[in-house]
Amino acid sequence: MSNISHPSGWRKATAGLATAEQLALAGERVAVPKTRAFVAVKRVGAYIGLKAGDMMLLDTLGAFTQAQDWEEGQRPIVWASNAYLTEQTGFSLSALKRHARRLAEIGVISFQDSPNGKRWGRRNADGRIVEAYGFDLSPLSARVDEFEGLHAELQAERELCQRLKRQITVARRMIRARIEAAISNALRGPWSQFTGLFEELLDRLPRRQEASEQLVRLLTWFKELQERVEAAYLKATGTAKLVENTGNIDAQVMEKTQEMNPKEAIFEPHILTTNQLNPVTSNSSEKEETAGVVHNPLPEEQVDRDLEDWVAEVRKKRMALDLPTIMQACPEFASWARNMGGFLKDWGDLHRVAGQLRPMIGISEHAWNVAQDQMGTQVATAAFALVFEKHSAGEVASPGGYLRGMLEKDGAGELHLERSFYGRLSGQAA
Repeated sequence: MSNISHPSGWRKATAGLATAEQLALAGERVAVPKTRAFVAVKRVGAYIGLKAGDMMLLDTLGAFTQAQDWEEGQRPIVWASNAYLTEQTGFSLSALKRHARRLAEIGVISFQDSPNGKRWGRRNADGRIVEAYGFDLSPLSARVDEFEGLHAELQAERELCQRLKRQITVARRMIRARIEAAISNALRGPWSQFTGLFEELLDRLPRRQEASEQLVRLLTWFKELQERVEAAYLKATGTAKLVENTGNIDAQVMEKTQEMNPKEAIFEPHILTTNQLNPVTSNSSEKEETAGVVHNPLPEEQVDRDLEDWVAEVRKKRMALDLPTIMQACPEFASWARNMGGFLKDWGDLHRVAGQLRPMIGISEHAWNVAQDQMGTQVATAAFALVFEKHSAGEVASPGGYLRGMLEKDGAGELHLERSFYGRLSGQAA
């Protein structure tokens, strides 16, 4: 089989094709049953960037191979003609070439090209391939352990996401129940503010695929809101009971003199309810002694400010960018990134792919280095994804110039990437 491991070199070389050739060499050194190889790749196909058409072509190619082709020292090479493959798949010739190219760039197959670019092969009396040129499926054998490991990780991630979703659902129901009960019972508290923030968090619930890190952040925000709502509800119901049990004391005075400890977390504004134009200004300490209540009042505006500061902080954290948001907002970039890098599990993977895609849209290495130095690796990678997407959509003619403009805004503190990404998501939903 040594005569089939050296490509002729007529095909334009890329990093992806070179990697596929190395994988083919590695695949020849192991024995992997065809069934195991195909089950492994199908389980993770969507995550490594394979589309339905790619899988159809891969299945068609696999049908041409025989069991002995997958033994150690052998290569499962397919030399079916384009005419036959287009007939079997229903693809046009250009679509067939596109799907085959993506399979190779992702590292699922490799091209074994003959000197004249023709596909052909022959088997011996035992049915073993002795010489062949065409589509080499050996990379599947080389990557079967990788794919099975990835599948296990994805399964664990999926189970974790399901647990987090259940916890979020419980928190959502508790928050909604408390707010509705408080409003229906006319309890004092910042329920409109809580309702507004609750609705904002509901809007951030993922509609599509999500990563556990995104759900963890959402759960943290829901839990924190739940704690504040619970505290406000308990304080409000406690005050209501106190007013009910001291009927001999004017309710207006009781509201004005309720206990408010500045050492505790205050979650609702202190609202004085009165039908008079001017609040009662009599000596409150005298009435407190009568009521048996000791309190340390906190100004209403300070309590409001505490809640507003917390809401602002949650909103600020909520706008932090994450991988799922970027990939969902920039589908063209996501497609190219997965084709180049396969399954992207973290920012490091995305940064590596961004560096590979950079020359494609004409951004110089110097500009890319400046962006990373000024913005940091993560923000620069997110910025590049946005530039790539806008350039692909025809919205940006000069990616390098657009990136320089983003750097100027960043230096002036006026760059708000999250708005751009969420704006694109809103546009997709419209």
